[in-house]
Amino acid sequence: MSEPSSGGHPTASPDRRPDTLFDLAARCLGEPDPTRKQALTRQVAADWLAGRLEVDATRASPVAERPGRPARLELVPPRQLKARKLTSRDGRAAMIHAVVHIEFNAINLAWDAVQRFRAMPRAFLDDWVRIAAEEAEHFGLMRERLQDLGYDYGDFPAHDGLWEMARRTAHDPLIRMALVPRVLEARGLDVTPGMIQRFQGADDAETAARLGVILSEEVGHVAAGSRWFRALCDQRQLVPAPTYFALLDTYMTGDIRGPLNLEARRRAGFDADELERLQTFGQP
Repeated sequence: MSEPSSGGHPTASPDRRPDTLFDLAARCLGEPDPTRKQALTRQVAADWLAGRLEVDATRASPVAERPGRPARLELVPPRQLKARKLTSRDGRAAMIHAVVHIEFNAINLAWDAVQRFRAMPRAFLDDWVRIAAEEAEHFGLMRERLQDLGYDYGDFPAHDGLWEMARRTAHDPLIRMALVPRVLEARGLDVTPGMIQRFQGADDAETAARLGVILSEEVGHVAAGSRWFRALCDQRQLVPAPTYFALLDTYMTGDIRGPLNLEARRRAGFDADELERLQTFGQP
């Protein structure tokens, strides 16, 4: 990205083409420094909202495949992550770090949807640019809290499950919408209320309050996934519920662990039949 002008938005030199939204989304995706990624995300989202960015896919650079991450971040299989109690500062920091990592991945996932699925309507781009900006704010909220405890992003190991699913769904926006917002991110709707209660029980009202802010906005992110999944099903003349569960059978292993946050999932676009089937998914 060219340096911001005095007006705060990207500019292009006279001898090069201006950046498209797709180029800038790829640049946000690829930025490894967390502070810079957050700042770039805010800037690009503001420029998009102000109508300063083009969406000509024929002039954009090729789709980027690799997300930027801090070099110091150690990625390990989920089974290697240690369970820690919130009764210690280290334990609270480790759980907050897990949330920070999820939110960092969520920024990447939103920008990847923008720069990858270039044939989608402008309203799709509107949704995922907005979500990228909100995920950047969530990341900042939780990273700041982590720093309050004397740690920073990268001080604990993490796993790569969210981005592994992004790779597996990179070929089709319908599958991406079904399995990332409506499975992996929806899982956050289920587990965050319990996390809030645990932090409250550990006399950490500040972390609990920040998680509450995130939970309220994540409902809208999952709802965007529901909306675009159904729109793509309609476009392809597919029935949404059978398509959704067929994708779960193909891509998921095991069950969907409960309890489900039924009220939040309803607001996020899950219907009664889906919720009933999800509560028994994977069971014999």
